[in-house]
Amino acid sequence: MTAQPHFVTVMSCEYSATDRFVGLPTFMKESRGALEEQFDRILAEHGAAISRLAYSYEAIASIREELVQEIALAIWQALPHFRGECSERTFVFRIGHNRALTHVWRRRPPQMSLEDLEEIDEPVDPRPHPDEQAAHTNQRARLMSAIQSLPVAHSQMIVMMLEGLSHAEIGEVLGITENNVAVRLTRARKALKEAMGVSL
Repeated sequence: MTAQPHFVTVMSCEYSATDRFVGLPTFMKESRGALEEQFDRILAEHGAAISRLAYSYEAIASIREELVQEIALAIWQALPHFRGECSERTFVFRIGHNRALTHVWRRRPPQMSLEDLEEIDEPVDPRPHPDEQAAHTNQRARLMSAIQSLPVAHSQMIVMMLEGLSHAEIGEVLGITENNVAVRLTRARKALKEAMGVSL
């Protein structure tokens, strides 16, 4: 239930019930405007990370773009209820991973066809590396392919680790303790190492 603005009742014969709602349209416009500004700022600051998160879950470009949009919509819908109980980055990743999990279970086929494999390309908004992009394209592709091949529990951990989230932040996103995060990261790194066939 959406919280209603709180109005102080003034005991006066000149103050009617109608007067209480005179400022409501202005309040609602200002509130929505503030949410839109916050939403735009969140996408500007975390949009690339959202794209990379989606890329770790979906290799098919058309489906991945849908997932990015689904995450953005979920953030917008949850934003009015965000009260700063966690960091903004944790808030974004928590929504992103929950939305991605739902998306994957609903959309990802057991095996990709040759046609699907042909759609695999770069992330929607990849992190820019102007001077090293060409040299690292193959390495990045191998890394993302390996991450996509991991079980969801492992890929979650790897993506958040690569995005620089602390153990505490990862724990907040997944609802687990920091010790549990450390254990899962160790297992995820081992799985990724085996998938890539190289030392991390």
